[in-house]
Amino acid sequence: MSYVEKHLIPGETVEYQTKLHWIVMLGHVAIAAVFELLAITFLVALFSTQGGAKAVPPRSAIYLGAITCFLVGATLFFIGLLKRNVTEMAVTNKRVIVKTGLADRRTTEILLSRIESVVVDEPAMGRILGYGTVIVRGTGGTPEVFEKIYHPLKFREQVQSQIAWESTSVATERSRSEGAAS
Repeated sequence: MSYVEKHLIPGETVEYQTKLHWIVMLGHVAIAAVFELLAITFLVALFSTQGGAKAVPPRSAIYLGAITCFLVGATLFFIGLLKRNVTEMAVTNKRVIVKTGLADRRTTEILLSRIESVVVDEPAMGRILGYGTVIVRGTGGTPEVFEKIYHPLKFREQVQSQIAWESTSVATERSRSEGAAS
């Protein structure tokens, strides 16, 4: 069960969920690939015959170098994967909820009735690949910036449709109560 599902208030339902785009892993994958290539280079050097080489490091040092490079690369890859997978973003019928982090957790919860604006910033590559930055500004508060969201326009559309639905249902309830009072 996800963080969002565990922390719903009574009568609240999840209307839309998204996550970080895979682009957040690009740096981790690139650096991990360099370490993996270095590990492969160590192994190729170990198994190739060097007849003319005079100063060859011991085989155990080459194995150790290859294993170290492989482990560093794998660790970097999994850090990127973990960063992407522990971030949850959801729009419910009452709030916008964003949770980031695993050990150091940061949660942002903004009531739909307190949202002033939702801004989407999509760079050219973001438009092509489907990611962007969403800035949610609450009443009297600082803007909350959520970078590299998967399908940011859809996220904004869901927030706006929930706000519109909430204001319509509140107006309907008011008109019913005014009609009953007269």
